[in-house]
Amino acid sequence: MKIAYIGTYPPRQCGIATFTENLCKSIALNLGQERKNQASVIAINDSSSLQEYDYPPEVKYIIRQNYREDYINAAEQINLSNFQACILNHEFGIFGGESGLYILSLTDRLKVPLVVVFHTVLKEPSFLQKNIIRKINAAAAKIVVMSHKAVELLTTVYGIAAGKIEVIEHGVPDYLGVSHEAIKKEYNLGDRQVLLTFGFLGRNKGIETVINALPAVVERHPSLLYIVLGATHPNILKYSGEEYRKYLNKLVRDRKLQENVVFLKSFVTEDILFEYLRACDIYITPYNNKEQITSGTLAYAVGAGAAVISTPYWHAEELLAEGRGRLFDFKNSEQLADILNELLDYPERMKALREKAYSYGKQMRWSMIGKQYLALLGRIVEAPPIQKRIQRPIVKMELLPDFSFDHIKRLTDDTGIVQHARYGIPNLKEGYCLDDNARALLMSLMAYSQNRDPFALDCMRIYLSYIQYMQTEEGTFRNFLSFRRDFLDREGSEDSFGRTIWALGYLLYASPNMAYREFGKELFDNSRQHFQRLEHLRGVANTVIGISYYLRCYPGDEALLQVMKELASRLTDAYFRNRADQWEWFESALTYDNAVLPLSLFHAAEVSDDPLFQDVAFKTTAFLEEVTLGKGYLSPIGSYGWYPKDGTRAMFDQQAIEVMGNVQLYFQAYNVTKEQEYLRKMFQSFLWFLGENDLRVPLYDYETGGCCDGLKQDGVNRNQGAESTLAYLISYLTVLKALEYES
Repeated sequence: MKIAYIGTYPPRQCGIATFTENLCKSIALNLGQERKNQASVIAINDSSSLQEYDYPPEVKYIIRQNYREDYINAAEQINLSNFQACILNHEFGIFGGESGLYILSLTDRLKVPLVVVFHTVLKEPSFLQKNIIRKINAAAAKIVVMSHKAVELLTTVYGIAAGKIEVIEHGVPDYLGVSHEAIKKEYNLGDRQVLLTFGFLGRNKGIETVINALPAVVERHPSLLYIVLGATHPNILKYSGEEYRKYLNKLVRDRKLQENVVFLKSFVTEDILFEYLRACDIYITPYNNKEQITSGTLAYAVGAGAAVISTPYWHAEELLAEGRGRLFDFKNSEQLADILNELLDYPERMKALREKAYSYGKQMRWSMIGKQYLALLGRIVEAPPIQKRIQRPIVKMELLPDFSFDHIKRLTDDTGIVQHARYGIPNLKEGYCLDDNARALLMSLMAYSQNRDPFALDCMRIYLSYIQYMQTEEGTFRNFLSFRRDFLDREGSEDSFGRTIWALGYLLYASPNMAYREFGKELFDNSRQHFQRLEHLRGVANTVIGISYYLRCYPGDEALLQVMKELASRLTDAYFRNRADQWEWFESALTYDNAVLPLSLFHAAEVSDDPLFQDVAFKTTAFLEEVTLGKGYLSPIGSYGWYPKDGTRAMFDQQAIEVMGNVQLYFQAYNVTKEQEYLRKMFQSFLWFLGENDLRVPLYDYETGGCCDGLKQDGVNRNQGAESTLAYLISYLTVLKALEYES
């Protein structure tokens, strides 16, 4: 069986690296193959260098942790190399991007069966961490964890089906031969009672708890020796140096334990570790945090047949059950001292612990663990391929998240909708803006027309009042208002003007009652004199859409129809000025809110029946689609550099407003052509919000009902302001409207 392994790998000094190597070796032995002939490892580097580690021959590909393109290339390598299965060792911290989200760029592209080994399962994950685990689960054929507590968390916190999860314990070496007494004698420890803690040093290891317990133990057992074996964790060393080790050394001096405590500052091989584990009388894991789902060092101690004392973190509670070890409370030095004195006073009790641990550890040896993994891989590879259901262009309603006004309610007060948020909390310091209140009016009109929600009707009044308050006597609009209701500008941008005209035009088209329509028409008419003065294309495009809705309600207004045609012609003129070979666009760059330009021409074509408007709309839509939908999912133009003609497109930061524009563009293209393919592309664009994007993470927050502000190169902008949330809800409501055509 040809298997690809993904994880850190020796000579990198890392617990997962050692695990990956042992897993490769144990599966190869069960296959009767040499490791170098069977294993193909994709190693994760912790720097940008491809040459930092002198990897062995089985490492076929290197992923630089913080280079997302390496993950994509690795997936392609695996897909092209005839692998039958892939095993991924997952830990948030070893992959690039926020919470290691770059790994999704690999898992999403894999075409071979994937088994994922979760080395960490968090009880209270962040929004992003939870969704990363869910996305990995969606890509995986099977999930492996090393404890039953991990199964409980994956099912209850992450919603993963229990039947998809397999429990396979952490492997340990095949400890053979040398006895406890013989190895103690070899190390000149025959007359010492030896305690041992092994692993990378860091504040969460709780070594100080043991040191504080020792005076009461040394008083009765003066020959006692506590060995702390391990280097400081590389990440801690990078940012904090040896601060923790210095603190521990001072604590030893303060407790006058210099003759009883020794620090061995090194990352030892498994063979050396085995000798220390066999030499120690008692092994201690005094960790401070209960939420540790897996401990390789604890597994090694049990496998070596050590008498183990531990704090009751999750893995210890399971592994040391049924008399295989003893537990003491977190940071409870007095309780630890009592247990140590008891075991040292009564060696037969210590011996009983050692025998039970050693007996249990036999089933954890890598030879046995490799056999379990191989059996699991065999079932997956031999399983018949799942026949994918042919989906309709638009998914069924029950597959969408529930529609929620929750975040809009948080952002809306009696003045309007607050512009920004810090995470899911309104940021009142930033006040209000016309753009967002215009979008909020549009959203509430769409919501009320579809489900007659009373909240939509109630807040519609607030947003319309804000627009009226910001309109000047001349018919223009201010944009920004402070939380204290002070005007912050004399006149807003043409973009904000156009978006407001769009919202007012839609109000006339979809007004809930005559009072709203009359009020909206008054505001609309006050601004008509400024339509032909517009110069910027997006202001023009938004205004064209607003006029098109007005004309659906008042089709006899020939003067305004001519104004709309004139404005739409400015867009087509811009197209002919800037188009070139392989560049079918209105400007010399794709920048922001791109889809609104062809969208406006589709609206103009529907109202005016002008074939030129429709022709340019089709050509520019096709060009935008080629650039942003070519990967099979929506990848909007990033705001960090845009996409200049003859230049390179920016991938990030991607904004929700771009997605809303695409959703509305394809929906309007369907209205004009009645071609179902446009509805499929509309929904394909909408899925960007739910995780079908370059980073494979959702921006919609199922807990708050809000939408994150953007997709950055290394993760999600977790602030949930009005623009992004309204973009999501307007897109959602557009999809609901499309579902009516599907039913």
